[in-house]
Amino acid sequence: MPRPRECPFGPSPDYARLRIESPVVRVKCPTGMRAWLVSRYADVREVLGDSERFSSRTGQVPHMMGHADPERPVRPGEFTRMDGAEYQRFRRHIGPEVGTPKRLAELRPRVEAIVAERIDALAAAGSAADFYGDFTVPVTTAAISGVVGVPYADRQLFHTAAAAVFSDITSEPQMAAAMQPLHGYLYQLVRARRADPQDDGVSRIIVRSEQSNEPFSDMELVAMCAVMLVAGFDTTATALAHGMFALLAHREQYARLQAEPALIPSAVEEIVRCFGGAAGIARQVTRDTRIGDTPVRAGEYVVVAIQAADRDPEQFADPDRIDVGRRISDHLGFGYGTHQCFGQQTARLELTVVLEQLVRRIPTLRLACPVQEVPFKANTPVIGPAAVPVTWDEILPSGEGAR
Repeated sequence: MPRPRECPFGPSPDYARLRIESPVVRVKCPTGMRAWLVSRYADVREVLGDSERFSSRTGQVPHMMGHADPERPVRPGEFTRMDGAEYQRFRRHIGPEVGTPKRLAELRPRVEAIVAERIDALAAAGSAADFYGDFTVPVTTAAISGVVGVPYADRQLFHTAAAAVFSDITSEPQMAAAMQPLHGYLYQLVRARRADPQDDGVSRIIVRSEQSNEPFSDMELVAMCAVMLVAGFDTTATALAHGMFALLAHREQYARLQAEPALIPSAVEEIVRCFGGAAGIARQVTRDTRIGDTPVRAGEYVVVAIQAADRDPEQFADPDRIDVGRRISDHLGFGYGTHQCFGQQTARLELTVVLEQLVRRIPTLRLACPVQEVPFKANTPVIGPAAVPVTWDEILPSGEGAR
């Protein structure tokens, strides 16, 4: 498990030894699940890239969430636990809303406006803030709300649902009760959009679905939208907060972005390499096979340690150092294979716009406390800072600053 007091910007240092001595090792997970823990880059990429031998039916993080029973039957619309054509049926309808160049071009002005508004809000509030709670959560919430078509004013519904999903709740009935308000809200939204389509993601998904051979049911649409909302704001918000924490703790990296804004795309990839997929991803072995030199049997569980893989010195030079100028395209922070993060291009857009505006408008941004005093989340698979206290001398108006 992470040890943020010892390693606030990386996974447990034990992984350096495991990658060499026991790259595929049996472990007992926080939920009590027994699994093979895989930590080398090549092995992790192999597991994620082969959905025929390693199924997603377990769900993403049953090793971390007690309510996520990997043996529970897959419910309608629970597409993250599906494989093959069944999974692709959902992905091909979500993809156009979050990943095509056309949609990203349409999203960029909206994200730019959201980020500018939040920076203006920081300026109005004084000279100190929690970068996570006061900035990244509102930014990513507004972005995914706009993508799906849920008014920002209704954000508390999916914030509450996400808090439950990523908590230490262990009872399935408790989880169902926590999700019911959001599901009820989304059911009414789906029914309204069927009757009167709008210019939003829900409406477009419904229209595309109705034109396909297998239209979605209302409950499938509800489940799909719930996943997009719950997974689409705090994972990105936490990665962004963790990344900014690292850039400000190693402030020469933030200064480098100010001097060379052309490095921002590589900085985004470096943040995702360092802080994406912190809890790892679970899979289930479908047939007797091998991972590297280790035999694994059908039915057994595997947990791939994403961050350990992305710190593998066989793949990345000086991997424990955050370097905004690092040129990479093969990290696993968004996963790999058919289940690679469906919202990764939207997340990239959000991180890019945030960095563009921050380095221009808040050149004096810095941590407001020592690194060791930054609190971290506990009992959740969304691993990262619980708050990032920051301060500044001045916030420039949106039209000012170096370009």
